[in-house]
Order: sequence, then C-alpha cells, then structure tokens
Amino acid sequence: METDLVFQQKKYLLRLANSADMNQVQFDPEARSEFLATVRYYEECQLGLGNRFRLVFESATRRISKTPFRYRLLKAPFRGCLLPKFPYLIIYSVEPDHIRIIALAHTKRKPGYWLSRTAHDK
Repeated sequence: METDLVFQQKKYLLRLANSADMNQVQFDPEARSEFLATVRYYEECQLGLGNRFRLVFESATRRISKTPFRYRLLKAPFRGCLLPKFPYLIIYSVEPDHIRIIALAHTKRKPGYWLSRTAHDK
C-alpha cells in the first residue's frame, strides 16, 4: 500500500508530465529517483518539509520550462537552477524539442557526478 507522500509524489510527476506548461520537460530516470528520494528524506526529517521541497522544486521546474536559458551554463550543454532555501541544484539540458532534467544534485556532495549523463544518451 502506498503512503500518502508517495502517492502525492507520483501525482506531482504525472501532473508535471501532462500539464500544458510542463509538457516539454522530461526527467531522466536517475533524476526522478533523486527527486523522490529527496522528498522522502525531507519528509522523514520533519513532517511537511518534503512537501515544501516538492513545491519549491515544482516552481523551479516551471521557471526552467518558461525561460530555459535564464540559468547559468555549468558545462555545455548542462545548465543549473539553484533551489531557494534548499541546497540543491536542478541540472538540465535544453534539447531541440524538450528540457531534459539530468539530475537533482546536492550542492555540497559529490560535485560533478552527473557529468557522465550526456545530453544525447536518451
């Protein structure tokens, strides 16, 4: 049986995939796993914190979708959007027909681990 938090996470990802604003955003499986694990971690730390993280992430993803070239180029073709209030960076690439979220990287752990996820793997 799914917990309410897991259900909310899946509901968010489904809404993200189906919304008109976000239809151009695609998650790598690794990025999706990182997102879900981070929401779970924060929710275990403090009730409601996982949901706050999810809302911040959702807002940042919406901004990326609307203005993908607004954020800093890290190492071509990767760009990074720093999440406010949380030490995470959404790493993405701008593809011809979509935005590809490569990773949700903690800013103080394993720098550059996501570099092996090239923009043309998938």
